[in-house]
Amino acid sequence: MLEHTDDTHSTVMGYLLWIFGFLGAHRFYYGKPVTGTLWFLTLGLLFVGWIIDVFLIPSMDRQADRRFVSGPKDYNLTWILLTFLGLFGVHRFYLGKWITGLIWLLTGGFFLIGYLYDYWTLNEQIDAVNMHADHG
Repeated sequence: MLEHTDDTHSTVMGYLLWIFGFLGAHRFYYGKPVTGTLWFLTLGLLFVGWIIDVFLIPSMDRQADRRFVSGPKDYNLTWILLTFLGLFGVHRFYLGKWITGLIWLLTGGFFLIGYLYDYWTLNEQIDAVNMHADHG
């Protein structure tokens, strides 16, 4: 995959999510779903990993900026929409996914299973929309 130098993710957002990082929020945001889930299940590896992450966030931010594609859809806004309005599908409407947005709206995030799916895949979903906009 090509390396991108755009600022797709925010260090400030990473630190805000780090406050809830013992639940893996910042790790999901930076595209690390496996360790995000591990943090979620172990309370940030019994808070030790969570404390260490305060020093790792700048490097996680740089890695995410190189890995993900910038474009018309903003990563930070999409993550805020998922986190706070996800049960209503607002993040999916923002990404132009009207059918699944309606399903989320009517089923509470597809009975919360979809919520976990989107935490695992949201960065890639935004990437796909942004790449399609660049080539469409």
